[in-house]
Amino acid sequence: MDAKPVYQLYIDGEFCAAEDGAMFDTLNPATGNVWASVSAAGEADVNRAVAAALHALYEGPWAAMTATQRGKLLFRLADLVAANAERLGDIETIDSGKLARETRAQTAYVGDYYRYYAGLADKIQGATLPIDKPDMHVYTMREPIGVVAAVVPWNAQMFLTATKLGPALAAGNTVVLKASEDAPAPMLEFARLVNEAGFPPGVVNVITGYGEPCGRILTSHPDVARVAFTGGPSTARRIVENTAHNFAVVSLELGGKSPILVFDDADVDGAVNGIIAGNFGATGQSCVAGSRVFIHSRVYDQVLERVCQRAATINIGDPLDLKVDMGPLATRRQLIHITEAVAASQAQGAEILHGGKRPGQLDKGWYFEPTVIACNDQNVRTVQEEMFGPVLSALRFDDEEQGIAYANDTRFGLGSGVFTRDVARALRVSKRIRSGIVWVNTYRAISPISPFGGFKQSGYGREAGLDAINDYTRTKAVWVSTSQAPMADPFTMR
Repeated sequence: MDAKPVYQLYIDGEFCAAEDGAMFDTLNPATGNVWASVSAAGEADVNRAVAAALHALYEGPWAAMTATQRGKLLFRLADLVAANAERLGDIETIDSGKLARETRAQTAYVGDYYRYYAGLADKIQGATLPIDKPDMHVYTMREPIGVVAAVVPWNAQMFLTATKLGPALAAGNTVVLKASEDAPAPMLEFARLVNEAGFPPGVVNVITGYGEPCGRILTSHPDVARVAFTGGPSTARRIVENTAHNFAVVSLELGGKSPILVFDDADVDGAVNGIIAGNFGATGQSCVAGSRVFIHSRVYDQVLERVCQRAATINIGDPLDLKVDMGPLATRRQLIHITEAVAASQAQGAEILHGGKRPGQLDKGWYFEPTVIACNDQNVRTVQEEMFGPVLSALRFDDEEQGIAYANDTRFGLGSGVFTRDVARALRVSKRIRSGIVWVNTYRAISPISPFGGFKQSGYGREAGLDAINDYTRTKAVWVSTSQAPMADPFTMR
C-alpha cells in the first residue's frame, strides 16, 4: 500500500465524507506512522445514518423481504467475507497490529457466524396461547426491535461485528455500526462487502468517529431502539446514561480480568499452552485474557518455569510476517499504561520472572515483551487492572476452596479457565466460578453456537448462540375474537 488510503463513511448505501469534512489519521502500530486517513462522523452524519436505517426498516425493500430472503443475503455476505479473509485480515493487521495469521483465520471463521444466523432468519417463531377466555384466538409474533446501534472496539472487530450484525439482520432490524476511532479501516472495508452482497441502502450503515459527539449522539438518538456495545466499563457507563434519553435496550460486553486455575493434577503441557494462549495470543489484547493465573502450590514452580521458557521462545516482530508469534500493542497509550502498571507492581513487591519492558531490537512501534510476574497477593496493580496486553500475574493457591475464592475475587466475570484431570472437580469448580464462560482444559475457544457474555462488571446480555437472535426482537400479542356475536357492551357486567 504505497499511497495513503482514505476511508469514508458508509451511509444509505453510499460512501461519503463527513458533512463538515472532518478527518483523522490512523496509525500503524508496528511503525507508529500514519498509514491511512478516515472521515470522522459528526452530529449531522449520525443523524443521517439513523434516518437511513429508520427509512430502510419501515419503508424500503428490506421491510418487504421475507425472512428467507434476508437469510439469503446473509449467506451471500458470509461467502464474501470468507473469500476476502486474507485482504481484510491484512488491513486489520496494518491498522491494529494483530498478527496476520490470526486476523486472516479469524475473518475466515467469521463467515460461519453469518451462515449460522442466515439459517436462523426464518426460524424465528411465535406461539399460539391456550388463553383462558372463550371465543378468543391469541397468538404471539416476534418483530424486529428497530434501529440497532452496534458499537464495536478495534480488537477482534470482525468477530465482534458478526455477533451483533448477524442476529440483528436475521431478525429484520437495520443497523448503524460504529467502528472504533482506533483501527477503523477494516470495518469500512467490510462495508464494501455489505454493498456487494446486495443489502438495500440504509440496512447497514458504517460510521466512525470519537465518543463525543459521534458515540453520544448515536447511543442517545431517539430513533435507536437497541444498543449493542463491546468496550470498557467507563464508556459503558456513559452509554447507559445516554440510553436514559431513548430507553433503548442495551447489551454490554465489557471485558474482564479472567482467572486461570491450574490444579496439581493438571496436564502440565496443556496448562502451559492454555496460559500462553490466554495471555500472549493477540498480544494479550483480548477481553477474555486469562491474566490472573492461579497455580496450585505443588506445581507452581514447575508450571511457571515452563511458562517462562515458552515466553522466551515467542518471536516478536512485524505482524504481517507469518512467522511472527506476537505483534505490537494497538496504541501508544496502551504501551504507556502497561509500562506504568508493571513498574508499579514491581514497587509493590511483585517479581518479574520474564519480560517487563520493550524489546531491545524493536525501536519503532508499540511493542512490549511477553511478561510473567510472580505476585504475593491480589492487591498488586497488574492483578487488579485489566492489562489488555501481554502481561500475566501468577499467584499460588493451596486447595480447591482457596483457588475458587481467588478466582471470584474480582469485579469482573467474563471468562475463566480450569485445568485438571479430575472430571468431578472440573464440574464443581465450573459451577462455582462466577463468570459467563468457563473453559476446562482449553482456553479462548469460540463458536457461533455458544453464547458469549459476562457476569458482574463484565456486562450483561449474551452474544452468539441460539437465544441471541430473540434479543433483537420484540414480542407482539395478537387477540382475535372468534365469536359471531358482536363485542359485548363494556358497561354490562357478566
